[in-house]
Amino acid sequence: MAYDFDLFTIGAGSGGVAASRRAARYGARVAIAEHSRVGGTCVIRGCVPKKLLVYAAHFADEAEDAAGFGWRMSPPVHSWPGLIAAKNAEITRLEGVYRTMLREAGAGLIEGTAKLIDAHTVEVAGKRHTAANILLAIGGHPVTPKIPGIEYVISSNEALDLPALPRNVLIVGGGYIAVEFAGIFAGLGAQVQMVIRGDELLNGFDDDIRVHLAREMRARGIVIHTRTEIASIEKEREGFNLATKAGGELSADCVMYATGRRPNTTGMGLAELGIALDPESGAIKVDDWSRTSVPNVYAIGDATDMLNLTPTAIAEGRALAETLFNHNPISARLEVVPTAVFSNPTIGAVGLTEREARAAHATIDIYRTLFRPLKATLSGRDEKTLMKLIVDRASDKVLGAHMIGPDAPEIIGGLAVALTCGATKKQFDRTIGIHPTASEEFVTLRTKVPEPKAKAAE
Repeated sequence: MAYDFDLFTIGAGSGGVAASRRAARYGARVAIAEHSRVGGTCVIRGCVPKKLLVYAAHFADEAEDAAGFGWRMSPPVHSWPGLIAAKNAEITRLEGVYRTMLREAGAGLIEGTAKLIDAHTVEVAGKRHTAANILLAIGGHPVTPKIPGIEYVISSNEALDLPALPRNVLIVGGGYIAVEFAGIFAGLGAQVQMVIRGDELLNGFDDDIRVHLAREMRARGIVIHTRTEIASIEKEREGFNLATKAGGELSADCVMYATGRRPNTTGMGLAELGIALDPESGAIKVDDWSRTSVPNVYAIGDATDMLNLTPTAIAEGRALAETLFNHNPISARLEVVPTAVFSNPTIGAVGLTEREARAAHATIDIYRTLFRPLKATLSGRDEKTLMKLIVDRASDKVLGAHMIGPDAPEIIGGLAVALTCGATKKQFDRTIGIHPTASEEFVTLRTKVPEPKAKAAE
């Protein structure tokens, strides 16, 4: 059967665009459908605009620190509307870049909501298109619990476009998005409270990093309510009143929920077509080649709910294009994936946490350092950087590297290359560092952290 396209991609986010561009450059006939703006979560309402706001928040620290270096200036005044306008202009520019890249690669853009009719047919805005292969790069969306008053809250989507900076913000959640927006709002002058169900922020990160982040955030005036759940939200004349399940009350001018995301898999005809979905999350199940249970339908990125990171979606998309259209069958390698949290202070991590390493290896060695950054000696800022290496004692292989402090994501990005290559602690020790920098600490760690004492039998 002759098809209209060799590849039809649904979703013009980073992963979908990467796959479509590469496939088109290899000579495939490609179309990509998008019902919203081109660029997806990362470019339009995620990583990029959020980090622009993070930069703005960090300027407050820079202005405060400047006095220690001899600068004298009037108290700075920030314009939230000015920041949002500048951010919007940059996002519009980037969307134009994405559209241009698709056009120059030869991939056709079809604007509208797509739905699968059968394994080779996609309907967009009432028109049907056939394709030999279909790629689902449909991303995800924020989710909130069903409690009274939940209609009053905002998600990260709305937080990026608030008309004014709230005076008092309450953020429910303790993951990436929650801690990043807490830092943004606090850095720009708002009072910030956080509500989390557990004892610490950032579930899944190394425990030393989690504890250190909470300490630093509290030092900046952010209030963290642990072991707390919201039962209901009531709108008051000014702001909102929140009742907790334990009978307490909290109040805020703005309530933001950052309690997770779900794949955009409903209403597309996936289940009807026989595409296997996770019964709880709705995520699309795929094999190592991004293939769904329908052989010619593939899925990448947040829709699969595996590693919801932009670079992994791009890697999956490029691998798929190589496999299908360049006679180069490869699958994305996701064994060693670095990640960052643009909190204040920032976090970078790659490899196993200490908890994961102890579960997977017989014996490990921990190297850890806590120090005051050189800049803080003159600025007077009471903030410390924490770095940590996790090593398999038997093989000397470095299993994980973790950092919280200025420039952590930039530094960990380089260490990710070393861990991907299987670097050992001895090779770290042989590396000459750059002085004076924070990064040199990772290659000068020599003293092991004492083994934790075994817990007494209960």
